Amino acid sequence: MKRLVPLFGALALLAGPVLADPALTRPASTWPADKPAAEVREPVVILVSIDGFRADYLDRGITPHLSALAASGISAAMRPSFPSKTFPNHWAIATGKVPDRNGIIANGFEDPAHPGEKFTMSSDEPYWWDEAEPIWVTAEKSGIRTATMFWPGSNVAWGGTLVTEPHKTISGGTRPSDWQQFNGAVSPVQRVDAVIDWLRRPAAKRPKLVTLYFDQVDTAGHRYGPGDSQTDAAIADVDGDIGLLLAGLRELGQPANLIVVADHGMAAISSERTIALDAVADPSLYKLGDTGPFAGITPTEGNEQRLAAALLKPHEHMSCWRKQDIPARFHYGSNPRIAPYFCLAEIGWQIAAKPPEKASTGGTHGYDNAAPEMAALFIAAGPAFRPKGKLAPFDNVDIAPLLRDLLKLPPAADGDGNDAPFRGTLAKPGRDQAPLSGGR
Repeated sequence: MKRLVPLFGALALLAGPVLADPALTRPASTWPADKPAAEVREPVVILVSIDGFRADYLDRGITPHLSALAASGISAAMRPSFPSKTFPNHWAIATGKVPDRNGIIANGFEDPAHPGEKFTMSSDEPYWWDEAEPIWVTAEKSGIRTATMFWPGSNVAWGGTLVTEPHKTISGGTRPSDWQQFNGAVSPVQRVDAVIDWLRRPAAKRPKLVTLYFDQVDTAGHRYGPGDSQTDAAIADVDGDIGLLLAGLRELGQPANLIVVADHGMAAISSERTIALDAVADPSLYKLGDTGPFAGITPTEGNEQRLAAALLKPHEHMSCWRKQDIPARFHYGSNPRIAPYFCLAEIGWQIAAKPPEKASTGGTHGYDNAAPEMAALFIAAGPAFRPKGKLAPFDNVDIAPLLRDLLKLPPAADGDGNDAPFRGTLAKPGRDQAPLSGGR
């Protein structure tokens, strides 16, 4: 009975003032209006890239949030475009065109139209990027607000003009309404927080398409190799970051169609599996571009025949071609930015200018895009998707047509992909879209 006394006393104290409150005894027509109903938010599209997340990482049992998303929607082992490098594939996903047609043919390259210059992963001059229009530019032109928390090329004033005198300036061009210049010091948590902050805005300033980029899995894969416990730790960490994103969306009451992708997979490498080009051809015969899983090679003046004789014969663990003879299945070799000769190593082997000076192991990518080690993560879930489970592998240039469907944008006239892999998976298909012209 001791506990009942204070409880009864509290009820009695509450009952007096409430019953006596004249504001509550007035006629109902004079009562204050009810609180406004919670905002009903339209779904947004969030495109997440987890750089270097190999498709089979999802099977390791350390990704509860990603696995739950896959179970609630669709997933697949996605084929990257060739070459299976970071910048070419992020641009392929964003534009729906393979690197041979989107212009970003490697992480580093030269262009005959711009002698003496080299594209690097920090190049933001529009002329490097303007061979293909990314989805955020298409959306902005259609009046759809976009925001990019890092994505290769999203910092570029697409379609702008570079003025080099007296100082480099960019005039014109289209960027996302909100974008962030890549900075590796910005933590994954800060990246997620920035996306959630964008979505807290009033509807008129809220983005309808958002990109988000994580790089820790790729970094660990390069440093330790795809099978190392440190790589597993990075996989588990990024799954936690996805969990933070999901929690933030729930707190906001913000429905979202999430598309989670990777640009490529990862293969184990060792310095013991190195092909030294100086043992294949005299270095005076060529100028060397990118090296690693592949190499772009340009003959020095007057030495093309000698270089061809050295390269275009059988080699252990490496195949070499004139650019126009690269196998058709790679969809690679017509862009003027590709070097005249191209060599590709077997999976797990690397091409280098000369033998390595010290032993090393780790991981890398850039190999045959059909190799299982290069297969990339794909998951899509949200109100637009039915829980159809695992799909057959498809090409990553099919992502841009899917984004167009979700954003209700018309099909691209000249893309390399189409939305065929996703027909039957959309809960409310916007249209029965035929394969896009130019699609493979």
